[in-house]
Amino acid sequence: MKKVHVVFHDGGGGHRNAAVALQTVISQQQRDWQIELIQFQYLTDHLDVLRKLTGIRIQRQYNILLQNGWTLGSTQLLRVLQTTIRIFHRPLVNLLEKFWREKPADLLISVIPHFNRQICESWTKVYPGRPFVTIITDLADFPPRFWIEPIKDQYVIAGTEKAADQARAMGHDDAHIFRTSGMILRPDFYVEDTSDPVALRREMGLREDLPTAIVLFGGHGSKVMYDITERLDAAGLPLQLILICGRNNELVGKLRACEWNMLVHIIGFTKEVHKLMRAADFLIGKPGPGSIAEAMVRKLPVLIECNAWTLPQERYNAEWVKEKRVGIVLKSFKDVADGVKRMLNPATLAEFRKNVSAQENRAVFEIPEILAQLLAESHSDTAPTMSTPVEAKAH
Repeated sequence: MKKVHVVFHDGGGGHRNAAVALQTVISQQQRDWQIELIQFQYLTDHLDVLRKLTGIRIQRQYNILLQNGWTLGSTQLLRVLQTTIRIFHRPLVNLLEKFWREKPADLLISVIPHFNRQICESWTKVYPGRPFVTIITDLADFPPRFWIEPIKDQYVIAGTEKAADQARAMGHDDAHIFRTSGMILRPDFYVEDTSDPVALRREMGLREDLPTAIVLFGGHGSKVMYDITERLDAAGLPLQLILICGRNNELVGKLRACEWNMLVHIIGFTKEVHKLMRAADFLIGKPGPGSIAEAMVRKLPVLIECNAWTLPQERYNAEWVKEKRVGIVLKSFKDVADGVKRMLNPATLAEFRKNVSAQENRAVFEIPEILAQLLAESHSDTAPTMSTPVEAKAH
């Protein structure tokens, strides 16, 4: 049985979702692989400088920023984080080397940014010849030192041609770049759904005949959802909302405490997003790669925002939406009512639906085939055996 490690963290929901999606589909395919998910933050806790200062893990601080919309200046914060990682490069590599020796595997996968240089360097020192793979869970990289590193041992799985081009620009040859048809998503988004959208709306207390938007801002929600609801409620549009607030219980309470003129269905954290999307006509949300990819698979146009507050790694996503003509990009959700009016124009909505239908993302089923190829190559006669990690050298 082959052993495969998948490194993830909980900064945002997309990294864990990618790891779980991969583990799930490999189990469903009954491959002879043992998949272990490794929470990177727990592994490196004692090097977490921000946790020592504040008592809160980096990933939790990141999610607090998202929930409250405190993202202006995030590019500068990002570069500070990357500088800190470089300062702690050697201790981090040493820590990871020790872990890999104690937890051997045939293949290592990262679904997180920022730390791929340290992960790759430590892995290849202990197990030279065994593949290290980075699955990019954004539509594109945000160089330098975000997803793709200028290190020859890194394999890159890219969901867009833009990301593949960035890997080439970083010096990777075609043998180390694998292009999939999109972002990795949980397999349940692909399960055939024959449920009746009208019946779903009735179950949620919504009208059968009104256009319906699903409002989604990731697994931790965002307070901007309240502002969006308030603006749309005041506009008096022929519209109803499905509001998915994630783990943001404060937002759930605030939304439920109001008496809205429009019909709304308010939900906290759920694993049924793929089913709820069946009842919607389009999505309103942040330009996150996961939300956009989920909407494409469930055949929903998107209404998103892109401005100085948008996370830098997500700004290309807005360009992608405009390029593919699968939705509307606003400069600010202050204009959300105007955006919805445009979306509800029959000709506009029909064009968006046609373009969305042309998107065919099967990445979650393509990636195991890529990994199988790498595992086969790494177990050729020249590859090291599982039982012989390279001995530690004095540092």
